[in-house]
Amino acid sequence: MQRRAMIIRLNPEQKEEYKRLHANAWPSILKQITSSNIRNYSIFLREPENLLVGLFEYHGTDYEADMKAMAEDPETQRWWALTDPCQTPLESVGADEWWAPMEEVFHHD
Repeated sequence: MQRRAMIIRLNPEQKEEYKRLHANAWPSILKQITSSNIRNYSIFLREPENLLVGLFEYHGTDYEADMKAMAEDPETQRWWALTDPCQTPLESVGADEWWAPMEEVFHHD
């Protein structure tokens, strides 16, 4: 199992829409997250900076393949068409990144 974290900016004018979407996440999206070997997935909001931090456990053996399958899923693409306009990537992300990955520097069970 790998713990993963990522960060992105939330556009303040779309904060309520983003919260509404996630309060009513589609069952097909939740199923895709699970089939991509993601468990214990949470998104936290830090205000007033409007930063979203996603935390999850990856329980698969091929992270890149699982993320590719998720990105190719038509329902996920429909979901991202609604959520992506609510977000602004950090300036430091790579060309193929939306959320910026974060390095784990400490963990205690």
